[in-house]
Amino acid sequence: MSNQFNASKSNLTQTLLILDQDAPMKAFLFVTPCVIFLYVNGVMLFTLRKKTVFQETSRYILFGHMLWVDTLNLFMSVLLYICAVSRILVMKNICLVLLNAATALFQVSTLNLALMSLERYVAICIPLRHAEITSFERTHLAFGVVWMMGLFQSLSEVIIFYSIDTTNTAMSLFCSRTTLFRLQIYKKLDIVFTCIFFVSVCFVIIFTYASIAAVARTAACDKASAKKANKTVLLHLIQLGLGASSILVGVIQEPIYVYTDPTTAINVMYFCFLVFIIFPKCLSPLIYGLRDQAFSCLFKYYFTFGKGKVKPVIIDQNV
Repeated sequence: MSNQFNASKSNLTQTLLILDQDAPMKAFLFVTPCVIFLYVNGVMLFTLRKKTVFQETSRYILFGHMLWVDTLNLFMSVLLYICAVSRILVMKNICLVLLNAATALFQVSTLNLALMSLERYVAICIPLRHAEITSFERTHLAFGVVWMMGLFQSLSEVIIFYSIDTTNTAMSLFCSRTTLFRLQIYKKLDIVFTCIFFVSVCFVIIFTYASIAAVARTAACDKASAKKANKTVLLHLIQLGLGASSILVGVIQEPIYVYTDPTTAINVMYFCFLVFIIFPKCLSPLIYGLRDQAFSCLFKYYFTFGKGKVKPVIIDQNV
């Protein structure tokens, strides 16, 4: 099975380098939406900088953090894809930095969903302490914790790469996790960290959703605010599900390499990468931004180069 897998992988690599006649069209279909949404994210980040209230309210601070992380993640994906379709061989140390940065950004993006759900939980379930718990300092402290957790896997892979990995002797290579991380310990490490993060975040989101739903049934709660907060948390759960579906790309990678012809493998992997990894990162910031009336009207104004109408910015912490 191992020889068969190596032979299939070798054939697939040769096909990627020589026979993929659809590469220019696929590159266009991949890069175009990414560039468009990089611009959209850039306008959103610019919009967040134009109002002091957006920089001081925890909900918008968390949204801005999500935008930065998803934008960097999207940029890294475009960069790695361009290197692949352009047949660029990358020095292994640079490839290590690029892949670990992409991994850390993916983990931080997942953990940030938990922070956003917890902020909605505090706003609805503990409204009197919302300002205290989600203060500017504590929000940025939470970012520090999230980034430390997100870097665990990357730091572990760097330590293994330079201490016990003797499989990489080439100075330059085709930059992907398959070509750089050849030891089985990398795969096991990836599975462990991915499962821990997704299970933990899923638990947090389900807990906050159930708690907000329970509070919404009480007479003392603002029904409209609780309903909207629950929809927001449900959106987090859907986004987490889309992120979890991206794991399927890695799960089905080896069977595709082994049991299909190279052309089919390329097409299937391209489709999975575009649908399960790229589009969720493109669409989720846009969905969040347009759901918020105070933010969306200002965003539309800057997106249309000042031709839209801007309404007064009114911030309600509970929606």
